Amino acid sequence: MRRFSSFFAEVRPTLALAVPIIVGQVSQMLMGITDSVMIGQTGTVPLAASSFGGNVFGVFYVIGIGLMIPVAVFVARARGAARLQDCGEYLRHGLALALGFGVLETLAMVALGWQLHWFQQPPEVLALVNPFFWLIGASITPVLVYLALRQFAEAMGRPWVPMFIMLGGVGLNIFLNWIFIYGNLGAPALGLTGAGISTLISRTLGAWVIFEWMRRDPAARAAWPKQWWAPLSTTRLKEMLQLGLPTSGILFFESGAFAAAAIMMGWLGAAALAAHQIAFTCAGTTFMVTLGLSMAAGMRVSAAVGAKEPARLRPIGFSALGLGVIIAAVFMVIYLVAGRAVAGWFVDDAGVVALAAQLLVVAALFQIVDGAQVISAALLRGLQDVKLPAIITLVAYWGVAIPGGFFLGVHGKFGAVGIWSALAAGLGFAAIFLGWRFARLTRSHA
Repeated sequence: MRRFSSFFAEVRPTLALAVPIIVGQVSQMLMGITDSVMIGQTGTVPLAASSFGGNVFGVFYVIGIGLMIPVAVFVARARGAARLQDCGEYLRHGLALALGFGVLETLAMVALGWQLHWFQQPPEVLALVNPFFWLIGASITPVLVYLALRQFAEAMGRPWVPMFIMLGGVGLNIFLNWIFIYGNLGAPALGLTGAGISTLISRTLGAWVIFEWMRRDPAARAAWPKQWWAPLSTTRLKEMLQLGLPTSGILFFESGAFAAAAIMMGWLGAAALAAHQIAFTCAGTTFMVTLGLSMAAGMRVSAAVGAKEPARLRPIGFSALGLGVIIAAVFMVIYLVAGRAVAGWFVDDAGVVALAAQLLVVAALFQIVDGAQVISAALLRGLQDVKLPAIITLVAYWGVAIPGGFFLGVHGKFGAVGIWSALAAGLGFAAIFLGWRFARLTRSHA
């Protein structure tokens, strides 16, 4: 009974940190949803092109996320140990990584933009995608800067203002889409390219606003870097990369599987690709809820390690997993009951809506394992255990999900549903083994 009470005692502080993070994460997805809905009103082909370009961009984006996650892990640990100066230094080094890798990733996406025909997408999709792809590629540096600053704020116990900044960014993106996609207020109607312009402006302003707020915030100022232009510490950069690179690998293996699924959908035609974009956007939005919960749990595990309180590791971890399962079960019911109605919000094409509704049934079935795997991975990052989890995710997504999707969906008779079913199998594999890993590492503290 005492063990269960310790688990329940950790639920409230995890939720207190998680709620604003969840809202911020969902807001981030809302930007993609509003883009999809507003682009979808211009036709199926522009929606398919945004799906293709967005999924390729997503691979670069998640690599950047992995490199920024150490900011939250190390700041939370330093704060737990009452080392505020170290908190600021981890932010300074994280921003240096954000700027450096952001520029490199933008250059890589510019180069890749000339070779998108390698992915063998429908000609009508390739004809539209390039300007949009280059514009969202240019937004990667402000995105990474924003992520580093947000991770710092959340690890310092200040998650609410970043949430409101993100919500403001969504509202701005909708307004700019209305101007640039449809050609209002005297602007030309740019369609898909207009969505790229809106995204770049919104993300750049978001990075600037969060920096200015944190520079003036009294709570953050105690840990704010004192010497921005001091030489960077090779030791600290190495420490962050030792955690960040495997974390990027973990996220890359998963996002790469979904990007590969999008490419395989393109081989099946523009309608399948558009249906994939609708289902992926919906599933991705609900995933952001458990992702936000996982981020809060990972920071709390890291803080417990820094405070030398190992007895709290299992209560924090397993209470977060329990919450994640409950939340995922709710979304599972929504997709099973209202999948077709949700798909109809995005596009008027009856064939695309019908196929997206089928994919949402598969998405409903993998909600629980998807939530469990992302929470388990975050708990392990809090323990700075990332090497074996990287291998587990490599096998799950590139050994199970991608080959399974190819044989079931492309060469088999199951089509789009077969591709998504293979993704579900990969997520289940990751959930089982990542959860086992956390239980094993914390067994001595039970």
